[in-house]
Amino acid sequence: MSILLFDPLEAPAGAWPAGCPTERRYIEAIARGGPGLVANVRTRWLALRSGDRLYPVTVNDGEIGDSYVCLPHSAYVLYGRRELELVELGLLNPLLRASLLLVDLVLRAARVNHIVHVDNWLLSTNLHGNWDGRDARAIRDYLSQLFPQHLIAVRSVDPWSSPGLEAALRTDGWLMIPSRQVWVVSDLAREWRPRRATRHDWRLLAGSGLTVEDVHTLRPGDAERIAQLYRMLYVEKYSGLNPIFTAAWISGTHETGAIRYRVARDGNGIIQSVAGSLVRGDVLTPPVVGYDTSKPRDAGLYRIASYLFAEQAEQSGLRMHSSAGAADFKRTRGAQPVIECTAVWVGHLSPWRRWILRAFGVLLWKLVVPVMRRKQL
Repeated sequence: MSILLFDPLEAPAGAWPAGCPTERRYIEAIARGGPGLVANVRTRWLALRSGDRLYPVTVNDGEIGDSYVCLPHSAYVLYGRRELELVELGLLNPLLRASLLLVDLVLRAARVNHIVHVDNWLLSTNLHGNWDGRDARAIRDYLSQLFPQHLIAVRSVDPWSSPGLEAALRTDGWLMIPSRQVWVVSDLAREWRPRRATRHDWRLLAGSGLTVEDVHTLRPGDAERIAQLYRMLYVEKYSGLNPIFTAAWISGTHETGAIRYRVARDGNGIIQSVAGSLVRGDVLTPPVVGYDTSKPRDAGLYRIASYLFAEQAEQSGLRMHSSAGAADFKRTRGAQPVIECTAVWVGHLSPWRRWILRAFGVLLWKLVVPVMRRKQL
């Protein structure tokens, strides 16, 4: 199988496959604007062609403290510390804090942030569409030759959204390191629409005085407002380790069609809630959700934002991946939990680094995943 890694701004002749227009537009847009379009990401941004498929690739050389979309240390240590501030687990809290100190040292020693991510869209959830993983062995052989000191990884792998890919990676010997529990809905017409909570959300929206709009053309100031609303929720309320999307990123993803934006505007045309969705294959996920957190809670703007993307998925006949967090909220609207993993190839690394990463994965499966499931985190 023909594989080529290249700089999107200096692509050699014939590098771009013909059948991947959305992927190419997205990769080129990020390359032109720089990864700084996501404000808390430093990475090398490349494109990988594998046969007739195209993947965005990020390469990191040990940076610390940026968003978890590129850095495992941020996902497992820094974000874990933030989660412990938000979740009360009783006597488990001090134990987990102490464990994170050890994990911090171990992952730094294993140089876990020396990593190459394949099919990394710089989003909290990377949907993989119809990628079935048949080329996984060829890709990891190719990349491990180019980057012999880097982990090779694929984020957001689970048996619900990407069963073929997950099975292929397991069969090929990739480590499946659990990352989080996500919430999914397979049939919105049956599992989401009839719910009492869904009917309450619809009535709230109908009585809100807001106007729902599928955004075909961004109005002046819309990109800045969407970036602001997303930041209010996911960065200021939750964690600065979530990807920080700039107004330029919002504009670029709208122009390329990578993200579909739905908004709820007030009588003055000001966006109060927003849902920006990515669709790959038969799955929709909303990487951009936001609302004006300064408004009273009983305005229900988060409920409205969530209704916007769930309705979009239902109307399009898609399955819905609603990412992690807000477990009770999502469960009452028909969502079911699934454990998501980062698949990591370590076969080319030194024995001690392989041992650390394998042991880390085993500990997460045995100690952390049962807590996620029991506490519905």
